[in-house]
Amino acid sequence: MNNILNQIGIENYIFLSVILFCIGVFGVLYRRNAIIVFMSIEIMLNAVNLLFVAFSTYHQDAQGQVFVFFSMAVAAAEVAVGLAILVSIFRNLGSITIDNLKNLKG
Repeated sequence: MNNILNQIGIENYIFLSVILFCIGVFGVLYRRNAIIVFMSIEIMLNAVNLLFVAFSTYHQDAQGQVFVFFSMAVAAAEVAVGLAILVSIFRNLGSITIDNLKNLKG
C-alpha cells in the first residue's frame, strides 16, 4: 500500500485535494440549498483529510492519519447534528433554502 502511494506522487494528491477544496468552496458560496452547502463543507473537510493522509504517508509518520481518524469521528457527529437541525428547520419552514433561514433572526 505504501509503495502504491509513493508511485503516484505527492503532487497528484495535492492537486486532487486543491480541486476538491475548490469544489467545496464553490458549493458554499453559490448554492442556496442548505443540504448542498452542508455537503460542500464536508467535501472541504475531506479534501483537508486527504492532504493530511498524503503528507503523513509521504513523511512516513502516522500522526496525520491518526488526526484524520479523529477528524472523521467529529465529522460524523457533525453530520448527525447538522441533519437533525436541517430536518427541524424543514418541518417549521417547509423549505431549507438559505434565504428562508434569514427569517430565524430574533
